Amino acid sequence: MAKKWVYLFAEGNGTMRDLLGGKGAGVAEMTNAGLPVPPGFTITTEACREYYANDKQFPAGMWEQSLEALKKVEQQTGKKFGDAKNPLLVSVRSGAKFSMPGMMDTVLNLGLTPDTLPGMIQLTNNPRFGYDAYRRFIQMFGKIVMGIDAEKFEHALQAKKEAKGVKLDTELTAGDLKEVGEEFKKIFKAETGREFPTDPYEQLRLAINAVFASWGGKRAVDYRNFSKIPHDLGTAVNVQTMVFGNMGSDSGTGVAFTRNPSTGENLLYGEYLTNAQGEDVVAGTRTPQKIAHLHDEMPAVFDQFKANAERMEKHYRDVQDLEFTIERGKLYMLQTRGGKRTAQAAVKIAVDMVNEGLISKEEAVMRVEPVQIEQLLHRRIDPSAKLQVIAKGLNASPGAATGKAIFDPDTAESLAKQGEKVILVRTETSPDDVHGMLGAQGILTARGGATSHAAVVARGLGKPCVSGCESLKIDYENGQFTTGGATVKEGDLISINGSSGEVILGAVPMIEPEMGAELKALLGFADGIRKLGTWANADYPRDARKAREYGAEGIGLCRTEHMFFEAERLPIVQRMILSDDPRVRKESLDKLLPIQKEDFKGIFRAMDGYPVIIRLIDPPLHEFLPSYEELLVEVALLREKGDKPDELAEKEALLKKVAAMREANPMLGLRGIRLGLTRPDITEMQVRAIFGAAIEVTKEGVVAKPEVMIPLTGHFNELRIVRDQLEGVAKEVMDQAGVKIEYKFGTMIEVPRAALTANEIAEYAEFFSFGTNDLTQTTFGYSRDDAEGKFLLEYVQRGILPNNPFQVLDRDGVGELMRIAVTKGKATRPNLEVGICGEHGGDPSSIEFCNSLGLNYVSSSPFRVPIARLAAAQAALTQTERDR
Repeated sequence: MAKKWVYLFAEGNGTMRDLLGGKGAGVAEMTNAGLPVPPGFTITTEACREYYANDKQFPAGMWEQSLEALKKVEQQTGKKFGDAKNPLLVSVRSGAKFSMPGMMDTVLNLGLTPDTLPGMIQLTNNPRFGYDAYRRFIQMFGKIVMGIDAEKFEHALQAKKEAKGVKLDTELTAGDLKEVGEEFKKIFKAETGREFPTDPYEQLRLAINAVFASWGGKRAVDYRNFSKIPHDLGTAVNVQTMVFGNMGSDSGTGVAFTRNPSTGENLLYGEYLTNAQGEDVVAGTRTPQKIAHLHDEMPAVFDQFKANAERMEKHYRDVQDLEFTIERGKLYMLQTRGGKRTAQAAVKIAVDMVNEGLISKEEAVMRVEPVQIEQLLHRRIDPSAKLQVIAKGLNASPGAATGKAIFDPDTAESLAKQGEKVILVRTETSPDDVHGMLGAQGILTARGGATSHAAVVARGLGKPCVSGCESLKIDYENGQFTTGGATVKEGDLISINGSSGEVILGAVPMIEPEMGAELKALLGFADGIRKLGTWANADYPRDARKAREYGAEGIGLCRTEHMFFEAERLPIVQRMILSDDPRVRKESLDKLLPIQKEDFKGIFRAMDGYPVIIRLIDPPLHEFLPSYEELLVEVALLREKGDKPDELAEKEALLKKVAAMREANPMLGLRGIRLGLTRPDITEMQVRAIFGAAIEVTKEGVVAKPEVMIPLTGHFNELRIVRDQLEGVAKEVMDQAGVKIEYKFGTMIEVPRAALTANEIAEYAEFFSFGTNDLTQTTFGYSRDDAEGKFLLEYVQRGILPNNPFQVLDRDGVGELMRIAVTKGKATRPNLEVGICGEHGGDPSSIEFCNSLGLNYVSSSPFRVPIARLAAAQAALTQTERDR
């Protein structure tokens, strides 16, 4: 039996997204629901995959099945493809499983030829409509199918408008548009060396090929890379009967969402244009009307559309992105798909739908991506700041950004890679600008509405966008824009407020965001589902307070060495390190003890009743001393001048000390537990400070729960000796104060040997904390600082590694060591507490893996705690589903 490559809309349904793509499944579902959908068919994603496997040739039988389906559409419509009197025209659109707005290609009005055009004009009794549809088709076909620069067509159209003294396309007459079409044909021949195709079947074949090819286009690949969409899914092709919104004032076209995709407000949100085709709305060539205005202009159509929108939302139990066309007063539904939304909208919609009884709390948690929580914590402009607002457009995507005004997407991408902050400024964006949008802090356009390409892509990327700022006069040639009395040249700093639509001259002060009621509610749902604890890394009391504000249930890593680097403490630390006299060292440590104790008291107060894991000093001691290279230069200069013998002698002595402490590979040298064994006075001071602080805050009524982490254990004997030594100090401090504190001693698992011998180490550790930054370094044999700067990113780009292993946990290598450590550790000590405190503790993929290992908690930076809370809940739900 021949492989089925093509499905009529009536043959599909909404569950067939993998095969028919999101758009194809959506129109199939609407067709079966009885909505007014123009007939058509879908060529499957399997056909696309076979196309690429077959050296970009259609799979056997696909074209023949497409022609058979086209005959069925002819029967359904009573029209015939290529017929001179009653021609069937179609659109050819892409439609992948996952929505990729604007990333792939669409061709409208396909089937128009010199033979069918007179028939269309006679049928509609509207010559202007016919010539307008034909010139649009030539333009789209030329750009998308043949790769002709769209500006060449736009330039010819603009020249005609200027010659006629008009501003809008709609002001051109039928004769004008006929002449534009002929000019477009000349451009087509000049650019391609061939006449514009007059065989409608050749047009169809070339258009289907172009849609398949667009899956492999740069902008689609860039978008998939950014959105982590697999490259092997392929796109479906939807061939659908054309309906026309450009047949006069009783016709129109639009795009709408069942709820506001920026704020989540439960109101129809969208735009439409009368006497226009679909690309006019999204391209931004005309500024559209708000959807609410349709109620005044065509009330019956508006009521029907509103009813359809409500029906689709309840059917899918999610916000829908709807495309529609009105042809001579009759409404047609062209598409429904899950609506792309901002982080703010995603959270509000999820919580509102729970409250409305549409979805469960579990579904709400799965509806919001963890990365959207990060986007939600957007900066905003300080309301007390004095702003020089130079223009105002549409508030297309929320948040605020400052950067250099850049007019070219290639330049924006290049500067962003160099660490520059840029705002991409365009008359309007197109899919070809996506690489520049990815690098920009925000996007500003002179044309386009809230559903334009710039707005939709910016919302998907979580970047602020101001669109439709029509007062902007952009001069690409001279690299500047003017608005009112202001001129901004390329490289000048500007700010945009995507929440208000304001364009501001210069940089402005920003305020970090706070968690709103909806986000707190959603995270409350997550807290009731997740199994993993969500802790935070915090080195100072202010960090701990922020962590608690964001819902942290403990401190998974407090790095004590950071406290040593502060300006007033560093001289004491250096004196302690450099002295050979035990009395001087003790004096220095005695000075540091009360300072460290105050640090710990602040953290214990902030975390009242929650555990605090404090890592003892980890880095090599020479890191606290002046740079060897800088000292060498200073000594050389002093010797050359010869006028400061005392200073020279002091510097030479210091250089000798620093030189003696230098190591060929400090990461694997005298640090962590090894330092505790060779210089026990330092870690003993730290333990005295920890337990002294815990005792003092306990007397205040604070519940302190210190957990002392000994870093870099490689052999159980190291931990046995150091723990015995330090636990003795802890008991001494508690006995002297007459106060008992609940405490634990544990270690950081950050070298492979510790993971492999975890059963022995667990004899002396009450908890394990995976330090996955160092564990990744020691497992791969990479120096992170060198690897990321020299070759690691190239490894990812070339597919040697799937991800940067310092950002996303390497499950097969590092993860397997973690699995061994958990299994062996708990075999020795069943109640062993196990967590992770590397940067992976805030990465959703890594959190999912930690959940599968049965860890007790993940620890991340305070600002990533909300992300971890949601990701942990999603991991628990995914695990439950997998276990069924």
